[in-house]
Amino acid sequence: MSKSDTLVETLRAAATPLREPADLDPLLTAIGDARYVLLGEATHGTSEFYSWRTALSQRLIREKGFSFIAVEGDWPDCYRVNRFVRHLPRAGTSAEDVLHAFERWPTWMWANREVVRLATWLRSHNAPRRAEDRVGFYGLDVYSLWESMGAVIKYLERIDPALAAAARRAYRCFEPYREDPQEYAEATALVPTSCEDEAVAVLRALRTRSPAYREDGREAYFDAEQNALVARDAERYYRTMVRGGPASWNVRDYHMVDTLDRLIAHCGGQAKAIVWEHNTHVGDARYTDMVRRGLITVGQVVRERHAADGVVLVGFGTHRGTVIAGEEWGAPMQRMQVPPARAESWEGLLHETGAGDVLLRFGPGGGGALTERTRGLERPLDHRAIGVVYEPAHEAWGNYVPTIVPRRYDAFIHIDESHAVDPLHMPVVVGGEAETYPSGM
Repeated sequence: MSKSDTLVETLRAAATPLREPADLDPLLTAIGDARYVLLGEATHGTSEFYSWRTALSQRLIREKGFSFIAVEGDWPDCYRVNRFVRHLPRAGTSAEDVLHAFERWPTWMWANREVVRLATWLRSHNAPRRAEDRVGFYGLDVYSLWESMGAVIKYLERIDPALAAAARRAYRCFEPYREDPQEYAEATALVPTSCEDEAVAVLRALRTRSPAYREDGREAYFDAEQNALVARDAERYYRTMVRGGPASWNVRDYHMVDTLDRLIAHCGGQAKAIVWEHNTHVGDARYTDMVRRGLITVGQVVRERHAADGVVLVGFGTHRGTVIAGEEWGAPMQRMQVPPARAESWEGLLHETGAGDVLLRFGPGGGGALTERTRGLERPLDHRAIGVVYEPAHEAWGNYVPTIVPRRYDAFIHIDESHAVDPLHMPVVVGGEAETYPSGM
């Protein structure tokens, strides 16, 4: 028997069918009392990844009392969703309207009908509960530099007009760059100057007055402080981005973990967190070639910081199907074909089992411990990763990350044939022509 045949047999023996939410029972058992459950995705545009993360999140919230969902999204946009699902003031009238307001490319990541269903469910779940017991929805990302600065000023205009004027003067440092982070990044690379001190000064001033501001509302202050933190870290992210290397990636992932820690503290010491992000953030970088490039990941750092509280990392993947992505950054979204996975890749071997959609668990505990029946899988295999920018023709030499999968994750969900998400913003380009999605599927 060849090595690949042996791996296929090992996978076939380890996998359990995944057809309905009850099939998640083994994973719920493995999660136990863990306080951090991180749910990945191999693309940012696959319907089944969203629907299965929703099914698992619903069970974690109902059966294990999880406190919030934190996603790879911008804080200001996601906080509007949080207002809606937690019945806060200025919340909007429908999930579809609130999510349609996501305007930063790639809009389809969160402005899609799969997330509409999640947000609608969260609002219904929260309705009969006390305000402090309602499940939240938050963004962990760092991209929203100008939006977050605007949110800080708007908050201060209401509560402290004098400091609002001072913040506006400080943030004026960014005005020459016309709300273009790329222009700011390139300018700071050419000239040894930046707006870092101004962003830090606003955050420091806000925190100095925090006792008085909190009297106006704990939630409002927390939102404003987080926006000031985003502005500080986004300035650093964009400034380091043009220099290459691991710096900007690590700034972003550390920001996301720090935001997660702030949310846990804000929601109470025993709060429980569900995280939705791409596999490249959820997985542990130490078991991929990312580690050789000096890159860390959210999953790695959460394991390092919170192993004692229980951390479970769940990867997702697909063998073939369709996906929403763009040909380049900022390009129109397209519904693209995802070709069959490479032979002898992780996804290719799972397809060879003939088991269809499956769940795999790799062992108890947060360190990627292996059970006897999956121990043979502890070797590097190509593992597919598709971003918001995707070129299916590159499958022959790109789109894969060498990975020791049972160490990178604690469990894995495989969808043999997957389908694109249903975006709220239309049209979607299909085959070079604009269509009204999802007609023509």
